[in-house]
Amino acid sequence: MDKRIYLCLAHMSGKEQAFIKEAFDTNWVVPLGPNVNAFEDELKHFVGQDKEVVALSAGTAAIHLGLIQLGVGAGDEVICQSFTFCASANPVAYLGAKPVFIDSEEDTWNMDPVLLEEAIKDRIAKTGKKPKAILPVHLYGMPARIDEICAIAAKYDIPVLEDAAEALGSEFKGQKCGTFGTFGVLSFNGNKMITTSGGGALIVPDESAKKQTMFYATQAREPFPHYQHEKIGYNYRMSNICAGIGRGQMTVLDEHITHHRHVHALYEKAFEGVDGITLKSNPDGRFNANYWLSTILIDPVKTGTNYDEVRRNLDERGIETRPLWKPMHLQPVYATNPCYVNGVSERLFNMGLCIPAGPWVTDEDVAYIVEQIKACCTKSCFITVLK
Repeated sequence: MDKRIYLCLAHMSGKEQAFIKEAFDTNWVVPLGPNVNAFEDELKHFVGQDKEVVALSAGTAAIHLGLIQLGVGAGDEVICQSFTFCASANPVAYLGAKPVFIDSEEDTWNMDPVLLEEAIKDRIAKTGKKPKAILPVHLYGMPARIDEICAIAAKYDIPVLEDAAEALGSEFKGQKCGTFGTFGVLSFNGNKMITTSGGGALIVPDESAKKQTMFYATQAREPFPHYQHEKIGYNYRMSNICAGIGRGQMTVLDEHITHHRHVHALYEKAFEGVDGITLKSNPDGRFNANYWLSTILIDPVKTGTNYDEVRRNLDERGIETRPLWKPMHLQPVYATNPCYVNGVSERLFNMGLCIPAGPWVTDEDVAYIVEQIKACCTKSCFITVLK
């Protein structure tokens, strides 16, 4: 195949340029402005639950500001999901607090509620105080067992900061991911469901929290005619130009989500009834993943190969894939942090690949990808759908 098939390449609606031109024509090229306000309103309408939304420079910035508003500071502990990207945990360290890592459960590959409660009890016993916040992730767009996580959080009166960076449009029991916790986080990086070239957003509970978030995101400037600062602030606001891209992207968000689910359904049909590679799908009817990326596990015994050999072979055939996240508790930078593990995320990391699912991936591309995956499995070419 001459062309290269990417995991999730940005796809423009064609309307972005009009919003960008409007920003230039009105000289609103700085942070804040009409596009930012409109983008936030559109996101607010999309996520629902009477939440407010603040557009920011990155999803990482959103996590940082959420943690600040939950009172996280030096010496505190925050419960974090181990199986995810480092941006979920790093803002905890920015604040001088300590991430405490929780392994995954098999249903969703996200934070294990059983281990979560064990960890809370153990941290209270060992430190004399409870963790300051819980930070679950909806990994690859798959909703976590968020009802159980929130119930445990409520039991111990610990707030939830919900990382839905990869899960824009995903739902649990019909409710959008990112709206279950006190705060929720979205990302608009170049490879996400929609992009603003970079950027993110913090989903907040009310107008008061929105104002507080904007305060911290604009260098915590107090309302004086001169520059007065009584708290440490940050330069985290989204530019009016980036928000213009976001407005154009919102016009195709539903289309993008539909396409990702369509691609996943093609993978399900193509892989059904075969043994040796598993495709991760919704565990049951409560879960409605956006399938930002489709993910597979490769059994080396049944296939005669492993995920890295498959990755390298697919790369030679013009197909971009990526290993599943290396768990945070295995990362050198967090080697001494407390962790509560069951082996699930380490096993997933050693077996799994993300395969293309973005808006540019065609039905023909899917057929080619499946064909090449099967060709890489030298011992047998059997695949089963994991429910």
